[in-house]
Amino acid sequence: MRAVTVSPQVPGSLRLVEEWPEPAAAEGAILVEALAVGICGTDQEIIAGKYGEAPPDQERLVIGHESLGRVLADPTGTLRRGDLVAAVVRHPDPVPCRNCAVDEWDMCRNGLYTEHGIKGLPGFARDRWRVQPRFAVPLDAALTQVGVLLEPASVVAKAWEQIERVGHRARWDPRNVLVTGAGPIGLLAALFATQRGLTVHVLDRNTTGPKPDLARAIGANYHAGSVNEVDLQPDVLVECTGNPTVVLDSMCKVGPTGIVCLTGVSSGGRTIDFDAGALNRTLVLENTVVIGSVNANRRHWKQAAAALAQADRSWLDSLITHRIPMSDFRAAYEVSEGKIKVVLDLTA
Repeated sequence: MRAVTVSPQVPGSLRLVEEWPEPAAAEGAILVEALAVGICGTDQEIIAGKYGEAPPDQERLVIGHESLGRVLADPTGTLRRGDLVAAVVRHPDPVPCRNCAVDEWDMCRNGLYTEHGIKGLPGFARDRWRVQPRFAVPLDAALTQVGVLLEPASVVAKAWEQIERVGHRARWDPRNVLVTGAGPIGLLAALFATQRGLTVHVLDRNTTGPKPDLARAIGANYHAGSVNEVDLQPDVLVECTGNPTVVLDSMCKVGPTGIVCLTGVSSGGRTIDFDAGALNRTLVLENTVVIGSVNANRRHWKQAAAALAQADRSWLDSLITHRIPMSDFRAAYEVSEGKIKVVLDLTA
C-alpha cells in the first residue's frame, strides 16, 4: 500500500512509498481504510527535521496524525464495517505515570508517551491503518466530508474544558471571549465559544480571504490588527498563534479574574523587550490565570465529536480550503497564503 514517510530529523526527506507493508496486527484489532489526513504545522516541522521519531526498529516514520477512515473489519465487535472512525493520536507511556495510569495521557508526566505520526507510532498517511478499540473514536456518518477536523477539534475541546475548570474557582459567568488567530484551531475555538453562548471576537492579521467571512458566519466579530487595538477586556482569551508578541499582549489584555489559554506553540529564539514586572503585578492583583493546553485524551475526542455533529456542515466544510489527492502529495505540505486547513485525500 502507499504511505507518506520521512526519515525522522532529516530535513527534506518527505517521500511517497508505493509499497509500504500492511499495518501490523499489533497496532490494533480494528482495520481501517483511510479516507483523509489533515495537515498542520506539526507535520511541517517534522518534514523540516525539527523532531519526529520512527517506531522501534524502523528507519522511516509514516506521518499524519489527523485521521479519518472507514472500518474494514473489527473482530472485537466494538465497531461495524463501514463505520466512520478517527484514531486518538497519543498513547499512554508504558510505565505508566500517574496520569497515564488513569487515561489522562494528554497530561503525561514523564514524556514517555507515543504519538501516531509524530513519536514512536506510525501515522495515518497510508492506505490502511489499525487502531485499538480504546483509541477508536466513532463519528456521525454525516461528518464524512469534515470528520478529519476531529483531531484539532479535540485539542479545542480540551482547552475549553481546562478554561471552565479554572473558571469555577469563583463565580463563573463569562460573557465574552477573544480568540487570537483564525487558523483551524482559532476558528474551531470560536465555534466552541459560540456553542457556549458567548459573545465572540476573533483577531487575525488577514483583512481579505476566507477567514473574516468564516468568523462572521458563526456570529463572531472579526478584527484585523494587534491585540491592543481590540476595544475589549475579554473574560476569556484563547491564544492560537504562538506569536511571542501576541502571547504577551494577550496576558495584558484579559479582564480582571480573566483566563488566558495558550494553545499556540512558539518557535523560540526571539527576544522581546517587555516589562515583566508590570505584567506580574497585573496578573497577581487581578487574579488572572494563564494556562497552557495541548493534546487531548479520549474524553476530549468524544466532546469534539459531539460539537462537530451539532455544527453547521457547510461551515465546517469551508474550513477545509484545500483537498489534495495522494498523487500530488507534495503540494499538500507546501506552505502558502490563503490556506486554512489542508487535507490529503487518500481516496483520490
